[in-house]
Amino acid sequence: MEIVQQLIENSTTFRGKTEFAQEKYIKKKKKKYESHITILKPSTRILAIMYYAREPGKICHLRYDTLAQMLTLGNIHAGSKVIVMETCAGLVLGSVMERMGGYGSVIQMYPGGGPVRAATDCFGFPKSFYETLYEFPLHKLEALISGTLNYSSNVIPEENTEKTDEESSRSDNEKQEATLAVVGDCIAEEVEESMETSQPENEEAEKSCGEISENHKGGQNLDKKQLAIEKKRKQDERRKRECEAAKLLQDRNADGLVVASRFHPTPLLLSLLEFVAPSRPFVVYCQYKEPLLECYTKLREKGGVINLRLSETWLRNYQVLPDRSHPKLVMSSGGGYLLYGITVARDTTKTNSRCPERTEEPAPKKQKVVEDKS
Repeated sequence: MEIVQQLIENSTTFRGKTEFAQEKYIKKKKKKYESHITILKPSTRILAIMYYAREPGKICHLRYDTLAQMLTLGNIHAGSKVIVMETCAGLVLGSVMERMGGYGSVIQMYPGGGPVRAATDCFGFPKSFYETLYEFPLHKLEALISGTLNYSSNVIPEENTEKTDEESSRSDNEKQEATLAVVGDCIAEEVEESMETSQPENEEAEKSCGEISENHKGGQNLDKKQLAIEKKRKQDERRKRECEAAKLLQDRNADGLVVASRFHPTPLLLSLLEFVAPSRPFVVYCQYKEPLLECYTKLREKGGVINLRLSETWLRNYQVLPDRSHPKLVMSSGGGYLLYGITVARDTTKTNSRCPERTEEPAPKKQKVVEDKS
């Protein structure tokens, strides 16, 4: 409003205009210089559109309509157990957590040293949502499938956590005592300076500098110990959560699988399908069609899945205005490809025990009837 007022005062022709022209002038300048900001709650649609418009490479060029189809085809709902493997900056993970509403469990498979959750943190989930989130590294997946993963090294007993809490409380007490000691030393120094005025000023300055440096070193040592204790506590908590994720995977009863990664989908899908229960859906996203074609062929050869479909989404925006509704000329070239299907239990037996084979009796021979013509 101040900018508009200054424009009116500096305008030489504003006073000579009519009232209608002045109102039109003010309205035009307000529309140009006044900005209206609307604060919206973060959602999957808003974040997906924002990432796709600004940094599509970070989310593997995953379009928002494709993400919506992934959530629908994967049957993501509250109370389910879902395995998520994605390298889309945490956008797919956050979308799954938002759809589940904090009920159920989400197991995130991640490559490298740790998971990336930049987009997940933008959702602003409460702490209860993260309690249902588990993480498990991909490099330990083979050991988990073969049964050679050592759980004893990953389990952290409660005594250790209690010890760390005690150590942290002790360190806090020590730090407080150190600060009180420093304050007491300073007060004592002031009293000595007031009483002993005969000592030279240079000696007092050297002593005070030496005591300050010693106190500073002691404070640094306390800070390092506190950081080491905090780091150890976080590592123990991470190992405990990883052990819980391994136990959830070991049950092999996941309700769904969602894969959206820059890696080749075939080895990932074949390995992760071992932990999905029968009659459960799975969805795989890839920016290109050829890796999903190879994955489709491998699944048909291996078996254990039905209703395999490979699809591509097509999206075009429309301008909807009175007497001016028409499709927009500028549109995105492609939204990637989806491979989805349903898992089934494999039948290893050749014959069905419910319907035993029947032994048919030979049909009786027909007797010929000879007529007596005499």
